Amino acid sequence: MRHFRIASAAVLIAGSVGAAQAGGFSRGTADTDILFEDGKINFRAGVTVVVPTQEITSAPALQGTPGLVGSDYLGTYAIPSGAVKVRVSENLSCAGTYTDAYGAASGYVVPYGFSGKTHEVFTITEFGATCAVFFDVGKGRFSVLGGGFVERFKYELRSNPVPLGGLPLNIDLSSNAPGWRAGVAYEIPEIAFRTQLMYRSGTDHDADGSGTFGHPLGTIPLVATGRGKLPQSVELKVQSGIAPGWLAFGSVKWTDWSVNETLDLSFSGPIVGTNDSLNQYYWKDGWTITGGIAHAFNENISGLASVTWDSGVATGYDFRSDKWLFAAGVSVKDAMGGELRLGGGVSYLTSATIDAVDAINRGAAADSGWAGIVSANYKIKW
Repeated sequence: MRHFRIASAAVLIAGSVGAAQAGGFSRGTADTDILFEDGKINFRAGVTVVVPTQEITSAPALQGTPGLVGSDYLGTYAIPSGAVKVRVSENLSCAGTYTDAYGAASGYVVPYGFSGKTHEVFTITEFGATCAVFFDVGKGRFSVLGGGFVERFKYELRSNPVPLGGLPLNIDLSSNAPGWRAGVAYEIPEIAFRTQLMYRSGTDHDADGSGTFGHPLGTIPLVATGRGKLPQSVELKVQSGIAPGWLAFGSVKWTDWSVNETLDLSFSGPIVGTNDSLNQYYWKDGWTITGGIAHAFNENISGLASVTWDSGVATGYDFRSDKWLFAAGVSVKDAMGGELRLGGGVSYLTSATIDAVDAINRGAAADSGWAGIVSANYKIKW
């Protein structure tokens, strides 16, 4: 049982910290691991805060705005997470989950690039429901998992775009899109062994909203629309007790980021326009690999350390390069039967250059940077 408690804490802490700095737009991961925990009703809630910094070392060649050089363009963000599990029967458990699955935040001291962006933020919040059916097999149990989710997309853009004469353009969009997940797992609880393979579907967003265009004669209202794809992914996770009070764990995740090519934005009103290259990505698929070890110091306190490498997805059109993450955490059980889990990490962001021949922001570059990450969550069960 000590092995089992270490496993639960280690995987959750490492996962919440690691996902916060995974490739592309990845942020949080639905807490479906709660399905494997004992208890008739389990509730867990928490938050992960990420404070990244990465300075621009060169402005786009066509921009010629030296004010960008030496400025930090990344914004701090928080990732909420919540999960409630109900054990319907001995062989069936279901959980409702909530998190910010994807997102990005950037700000520039002067308008950046061809589109003149000064502020760009989007968040995709996932609301999901997943069930697991368990079967006794050999020394352990086999499970089949499946469920669905809805993504809520919100996007904000503030810019002084060159194509419109350098006048302010403000856009706000929103949309909803459904998706699904499915997986299998096998556990041997007495040695905290579990291997799990989970698939998460991609989604298509057709967002609509409103905007304004600043004009010397007054503000012009606009109707705005945006289209984009988010990737499918497959993740394999493995954990096992390796000695009394010790556990090893790891994961490999593939994400189909190559579906993300451009941000397609259109607006209409007194002014009609399209900007299919507001953001160019043309990403490659991403790989995220994590390995770690955990130890139980006593019945109530355990700790872990892990390292994560993310392959990065940039192909010369933006700054989403490789990352390394070093994380640690602690789990503390209290007298009321609850469990507090605290984690933290430092992520190293490698330098990047926009050098694709047809990149609209060709010549821009960013130095290597860092991100500080803290995570906390609390669980109770009945």
